[in-house]
Amino acid sequence: MFERMFPKMCAAAVPCVVLSAVLIVTGCAPEAEAENRENAEHTVLADGGTGDATLAAAIADAPTIKVYKSPTCGCCALWVDHMREAGFELDVEDTLDMVGVKLDAGLPLQLQSCHTALVGDYVFEGHIPADVIARFLAEAPSARGLAVPGMPIGSPGMEFGDRVDPYDVIQFDAEGSTSVYESR
Repeated sequence: MFERMFPKMCAAAVPCVVLSAVLIVTGCAPEAEAENRENAEHTVLADGGTGDATLAAAIADAPTIKVYKSPTCGCCALWVDHMREAGFELDVEDTLDMVGVKLDAGLPLQLQSCHTALVGDYVFEGHIPADVIARFLAEAPSARGLAVPGMPIGSPGMEFGDRVDPYDVIQFDAEGSTSVYESR
């Protein structure tokens, strides 16, 4: 279905994760476009600006982020590239048991996407921009984590030309309560 909707984007859909026994999310992003993109909105730069310097410091101080992803998911690999380009240190583990990772992390079903990242007690699910993760880590709220449910076009790793669909970054707590942390 995804290939019919976006024939230029994918020659074939790449499985990203089985969210449950019934729901499978698939997708990919054009690697050639991703290699050439320079999206300042999704990149954290320490250029001397107060906000950027604060975010750069949060990234520099952040512990290594453990990322779990499917070994065949191109969009997850592009998100990993996005995070590394922003300055985060990542420990990436390819796994076929993404459902188990998400269950162990206590991630509510409605917030699930393709890859899951863990740092300290926080969970980061899906295509969250690096600057949003940096700000969240700097603020250190008493939340469980952040999620970008689904795979919105234009989010890091899901670039498709100039198209950017609006999406919300959702904050959630251990009880499953949610709120919009930021809209993009």
